[in-house]
Amino acid sequence: MPLTLHRKIATSFKDQFLVQIFQISLTSLHQLKIEVPDDIRSVPLSLALRCLSFDFVGSPVDESSEEFGTVQLPASWRPLLQDPSTVQIFFDYYKSTETSVSKEALECLVRLASVRRSLFAEDPARSQFLSHLMSGTREILQTGQGLGHHDNYHEFCRLLGRFKVNYQLSELLNVEFYGEWIGLVAEFTTKSLLSWEWASNSVYYLLSLWSRLVTSVPYLKGDTPSLLDETVPKITEGFITSRMNYVQASIADNSSDIDNPLDNAEGLQDQLESLPYLCRFQYESCSRFIINIMEPLLQAYMARSRLPTAGDLAELSVIEGQITWMVHIIAAILKIRQTVGCSQDSQELFDAELAARVLQLINITDTGVHAQRYQELSKQRLDRAILIFVQNFRRSYVGDQAVHSAKLYSRLSELLGLTDHLVLLNVIVGKIATNLKCYAECEDVIDHTLSLFLELASGYMTGKLLLKLDSTKFIIANHSRENFPFLGEYRYVRSRTNFYYILGSLVFMEDGPVKFRSFMEPLLQVAVSLEASADAAFQTDVVKYAFTGLMRDLRGITMATNSRRTYSLLFDWLYPSRMPLLLRAISLCTDEPEVTTPLLKFMAEFVLNKAQRLTFDSSSPNGILLFREISKLIVAYGSRVLLLPNGTDIYASKYKGMWISLTVLSRALCGNYVNFGVFELYGDRALADALDISLKMVLSIPLSDLLTFKKLSKAYYGYMEVLFNNHITISSVLNLDTSTFVHIVSSLESGLKGLDTGISTQCASAIDSLSAFYFNNITAGDNPPSPAALNLARHIGEFPNLFPQILKTLFEIIIFEDAGNQWSLSRPILSLIMISEQMFSDLRAQILASQPVDQQQRLSQCFDKLMTDVTRSLEPKNRDRFTQNLTTFRHDFRMK
Repeated sequence: MPLTLHRKIATSFKDQFLVQIFQISLTSLHQLKIEVPDDIRSVPLSLALRCLSFDFVGSPVDESSEEFGTVQLPASWRPLLQDPSTVQIFFDYYKSTETSVSKEALECLVRLASVRRSLFAEDPARSQFLSHLMSGTREILQTGQGLGHHDNYHEFCRLLGRFKVNYQLSELLNVEFYGEWIGLVAEFTTKSLLSWEWASNSVYYLLSLWSRLVTSVPYLKGDTPSLLDETVPKITEGFITSRMNYVQASIADNSSDIDNPLDNAEGLQDQLESLPYLCRFQYESCSRFIINIMEPLLQAYMARSRLPTAGDLAELSVIEGQITWMVHIIAAILKIRQTVGCSQDSQELFDAELAARVLQLINITDTGVHAQRYQELSKQRLDRAILIFVQNFRRSYVGDQAVHSAKLYSRLSELLGLTDHLVLLNVIVGKIATNLKCYAECEDVIDHTLSLFLELASGYMTGKLLLKLDSTKFIIANHSRENFPFLGEYRYVRSRTNFYYILGSLVFMEDGPVKFRSFMEPLLQVAVSLEASADAAFQTDVVKYAFTGLMRDLRGITMATNSRRTYSLLFDWLYPSRMPLLLRAISLCTDEPEVTTPLLKFMAEFVLNKAQRLTFDSSSPNGILLFREISKLIVAYGSRVLLLPNGTDIYASKYKGMWISLTVLSRALCGNYVNFGVFELYGDRALADALDISLKMVLSIPLSDLLTFKKLSKAYYGYMEVLFNNHITISSVLNLDTSTFVHIVSSLESGLKGLDTGISTQCASAIDSLSAFYFNNITAGDNPPSPAALNLARHIGEFPNLFPQILKTLFEIIIFEDAGNQWSLSRPILSLIMISEQMFSDLRAQILASQPVDQQQRLSQCFDKLMTDVTRSLEPKNRDRFTQNLTTFRHDFRMK
């Protein structure tokens, strides 16, 4: 059934029966309160949970997440929710049953606490419901019953977290025993923080509750004290203290390198997400507390840097671990700019105080004995934390969108001599350069460093500022593996592309071919060395790695060219002198995917006409010359890869190179920088050969494999769309034998039926081009048909069911499926109808015959309206009118 019909049925079930089923579960729960086995009690409890977990709004949540939005119960449920016994029965079951049942009782309470506010028509009813929930949780907090079981503990934390999601702070304050309740929750939170290892996944919900409470304080009206001034600082200090204690305990029992939360970026983000709001609530006292912890740690770390050896490594690991947590905490605080509790100026001064401690740390980590410890895990974690801090601090105070605060820089000047953002930026880039030099053994740090460098280079203002810095000039002038050893490591091949994309972006910010040629000099030396190598040398690892590195570097630089000017600089550097090297490499190493893949991916980027960068002068032959080189590469690769035997991993050995080749050719064919008529006019085989070899490659791939490998599918159907849209008359696809031609067109039909909307749209476009060509040149053609049209007519004559089958598939998709690309699908439908009215009449009769007899007359009228005001042409206005009619037809046809 269509998805909309499923939703209608689900809605009908919800309105008519679901509340009755929930009532049955509640009645059963009351009747089974007497002494009965837990496995019997669990049945109505599970039923109640299923009812409360129903998809009330028809938009299912992400099942991989524990979070869900407001539970949108219908108004018919109101009497049940307003009955105090409904909430109480679940608290009763929690107290009187074993863990498996009590956990489900808490899950039901979590959902009841999430019920939409508007379900209660009046405020007193909502307040009474809230009071019942708070009363039940208060009793659990007082007794601690059941919280020794981890599942119960986790669900209870979720329940507490829902209070501020669904209720306002003022509503909590109005509950009579709020003071006692908030005190118990604060005590529970503090104890949870101290038991971090056991409750690490649960504390997130508690911290989330407190962060929402403090952010609501500015909007609080009335004189009732919230008591948050007393409780929040203790929770904040408890969190920070627990992190310090955790590091010491993990080092003591040798578990610091196993499941360390500092290595889990997602988990760390969850832990620190709410903390900034708590810290900034009482920012002055909180920042003082952080500094009092940080200062002794910095002094101890600095003292260690001056020693000739690292000394006690366990003690040093504790210091580094504790500093790392403090840096993460400061980074999280500086990520959020909030003015609750003190003025903006005061907050900036406190920001400066905290930032100064981490900026001071940057110099310490790379000096003395610490400069020899880049392979230590604790040192790598610390540098990752520093990079995250720099990223957050830069976004707030250094970037294009940042606030340049005079007060902050005034304080930083007093503490560290950093007078403005340019001096600070120099420190940051200096750290980037150091990491890229020293961390060849740690991929994570290199990736974080390049991410920060890219962020800086991507901003217009920060990019301009970077070019003024000595540290940036050094990187641009010395980008060799001798200065940056990670470039010589095979595992960093992807990072090389990113690195040169960043450098290219910076170089292209300034005009001047002289600077570009100077920047390209190290790459030129590599290229010249490779050109001088013998053919046999291309089978050695040294030469292969040098070549693939060059391809990845050039791809990064090509990605950075976003204008005609910058692309021309790179084109002139490559063509014609460097192109023979590429042809030679692909010819010698066709069976080496680690060589051909980077080469083909570079070419796919090089021929992509993004931002109209491939725009040559009207008198320039460069577009044609570029396509001739593309043709040579594709023909050289395709003719050789087709001869290779199918290995155990056919995708890696053949299909990957093939789909990248198709992408290269597709981008070149639709790049709009080549006049392809020139090739046939002057007898140049470049275009014909490229199209021939590409068809041979796609025909060598079984249709099942085409549909199995996603990237291969996208490249194949993208190529077919370009081929049928732009080159159907000159391509050899119409010159194929009929069975092969039918195979290709049938593959387009298979693509229509797939789940990928993008591929379906490409197939529809290709089919539309083919059928429009048939209509314009054969059905409605006045002039003698061309050879291509005669071939197409021959194919259709030998296989007359081809077009009717495709039209049937298109109508089935339109009528029975919820296609998101209806506009695209309407185009080939009209073209096919124009080819033969008889074909459309037969299909209409076939569809009507498949429907119930009592519906056939109404559906026949739908078909009549489909062609209202549609003329026998494929003009744009006629197409748009048909698309509108088809939308109406689909709606009317599907009505029950």
